[in-house]
Amino acid sequence: MYDPVQLRTFLAVAQTLSFTQAARRLGLRQSTVSQHVRRLEDATGRPLFARDTHRVELTEAGEAMLGFARRILEVHEQAAAYFTGARPGGRLRFGASEDFVLTRLTDILQSFRRGHPEVDLELTVELSGTLHERLDAGKLDLVLAKRRPGDPRGELVWRDDLVWIGAPRLRVDPELPVPLIVYPPPGITRAVAMEALDREGRPWRVACTSGSLNGLVAAARAGLGVMAHSRGLIPQGLERLPDRAGLPELGSVDFVLRHGDRDAAARGASDALAVAILAGGDRLQRGQG
Repeated sequence: MYDPVQLRTFLAVAQTLSFTQAARRLGLRQSTVSQHVRRLEDATGRPLFARDTHRVELTEAGEAMLGFARRILEVHEQAAAYFTGARPGGRLRFGASEDFVLTRLTDILQSFRRGHPEVDLELTVELSGTLHERLDAGKLDLVLAKRRPGDPRGELVWRDDLVWIGAPRLRVDPELPVPLIVYPPPGITRAVAMEALDREGRPWRVACTSGSLNGLVAAARAGLGVMAHSRGLIPQGLERLPDRAGLPELGSVDFVLRHGDRDAAARGASDALAVAILAGGDRLQRGQG
């Protein structure tokens, strides 16, 4: 009833909330992406997206289709691998940024391990900037991380707004330097936050530095300062600061997959995990514990 090609297109649009970005990810024309979505909507008898010239949003039916689409595609990939005998194996060095520590990335990896028991998965959790450096040095095969503004490298998983977050009822004194809770260099959100404040001529100070997201969250929950963070990944116990806080806009951030210069042994496993992440990428935003 539901065409896997159309389901992959639907997931790409749902994760990027952009027909243009979905077309780039899939290597299709935008008209083809629209056609796939329209045919899937015809098959379901429901509109899956509410869209105008400025914004794309999932409808209630679209939210429901996310789970169905993931499961259908997962079974489809498993069946194809079984009957073609194309079961990847070998060592796969995968790097994920600290942003995903509190998300359901573990669910995606667990499902991948069940479906690909021959793959020896080696996970590295680090800052996005460090992961890109290790990939460039040939020390990783696949990376899921943020990329710097203007960096064209990587396959877009989703784009999200960067916002200021802090403890509930936190007040930022406009007469004092902004207390920042940040990753150490080469943290990408660290650089974005500092550059945004510098452009506004707003003084700042570093109130906490930690290479661990759990450490940053603990400091923020204690009210030590503010963090620049993806809107879709706000940890429990923290909330977005209101506009009246007077902090500058931070723009958006891209979460991408990047492949390394892989040998033949790692290529199949890397491609299979990339497919699993692209199929389940919305769970990273919506499924935090």
